[in-house]
Amino acid sequence: MICRAGCGACCIAPSISSPIPGLPQGKAAGERCPHLNVENLCQLFGKPERPDVCAAFQADPMVCGDSREEAIQLLGWLEEATAA
Repeated sequence: MICRAGCGACCIAPSISSPIPGLPQGKAAGERCPHLNVENLCQLFGKPERPDVCAAFQADPMVCGDSREEAIQLLGWLEEATAA
């Protein structure tokens, strides 16, 4: 699956425990990444400061669903199900 341009669900729904530029403690689930622009595109994409966890994310119908809204729901559910 290819990421839907302008989706940004993976930059909002999950928590990120590794440091992100500007967020040394990472980001909380449901919090919009500060590097997501108004078009919901990552401003760190392709840059060396992009966190490894973000670069490793692979779009997949099981987590991205059929729409941005479904992706936010699915990723949010996975976040809750795997929270420690």
